[in-house]
Amino acid sequence: MAEKHTPLRLDEAALKAARSDLDDGAVTPAYGPWRDDIVKLLNGALATELTCVLRYRRHHFMASGLESPSIADEFMVHANAELSHADRLAERIVQLGGEPDFNPDGLLRRSHADYDAVNDLKGMIRANLIAERVAVESYRQMIHLIADKDSTTRRLLEDILADEEEHADELSDWMTRA
Repeated sequence: MAEKHTPLRLDEAALKAARSDLDDGAVTPAYGPWRDDIVKLLNGALATELTCVLRYRRHHFMASGLESPSIADEFMVHANAELSHADRLAERIVQLGGEPDFNPDGLLRRSHADYDAVNDLKGMIRANLIAERVAVESYRQMIHLIADKDSTTRRLLEDILADEEEHADELSDWMTRA
């Protein structure tokens, strides 16, 4: 027997809210008091991604040793992936009515990960693995905090988390090669 579905019906208050404040774009009053907190979390993640871009790019150019050409190339691949994450986070911050904080002053203070200027290949891999593990834990905590308050942001963070887990797995494998 086919299950009968009732069409979704918004109450008058929800309809009125959706029809007002059109300048807010997709941000309706249903985002409630969490919007500013979510923007703050996303700006912390943005700072982390930007720090990782800089660290990976430095390591790309500084890598040396027998395995360095292939690993250096992968450092650049990771740097570009982190930059893509940063762009997606900045876009979401704007969608939520916030301002993405690209100010280099205080970038490391806002970042969850460290910038590491180590010069040996194994040290570079280790520094990046630590940063990826920090990012994984940060994204897990953000996803838990956001829960059902903002499903779009949660899905974005889950998608980035999957990439960060993949990066950590790759770096862990490289530890044995370098």
